Amino acid sequence: MEAPAAAHDGPAEFPTEAPSRPTSSLSSELIVNSPDEMRELGRRLAGLLRAGDLVMLTGELGAGKTTLTRGLGEGLGVRGAVTSPTFVIARVHPSLGDGPPLVHVDAYRLAGGLDDMEDLDLDVSLPESVIVVEWGEGKVEELTDDRLHLLIHRAVGDTTDEVRHVTLTGVGERWAPVDLSAVGTFA
Repeated sequence: MEAPAAAHDGPAEFPTEAPSRPTSSLSSELIVNSPDEMRELGRRLAGLLRAGDLVMLTGELGAGKTTLTRGLGEGLGVRGAVTSPTFVIARVHPSLGDGPPLVHVDAYRLAGGLDDMEDLDLDVSLPESVIVVEWGEGKVEELTDDRLHLLIHRAVGDTTDEVRHVTLTGVGERWAPVDLSAVGTFA
């Protein structure tokens, strides 16, 4: 019997990642210089998404999670203004065409994991929707083995710095053939 193939054949320059980030060699990093570029990143990412995709957004308050989701909504061609669903937890934006609806979830106020989100029926919505979850880390990973995780880092403290460092990580078989660097760079 042959030994199983190595689970990770990625480049050596990827160090062991902190536990808060998904471990995968399917990552791409880019720098976003403004809210307009964050929105454009969302529009570009929409071209990679399809029904059944789970997108997790992680970043500090004010990092640009909702701005990116606004761009996703524009790129997916959904109805309604994409705004932060903080106080309603989730908003559904139906497609204006033949694409999938966008389900936008803000899990910030939810303390527990998937159990606390059970009433949202995300598992039921996932097959026909694109689900974007802000603050979903540690809460929604059980929905699917395949997800796209965006870690958005910004300078904190008293700063007007608009620069964001974004790491896109595809987790699972769905993302294995996807070239995440295809979203491009911003000058």
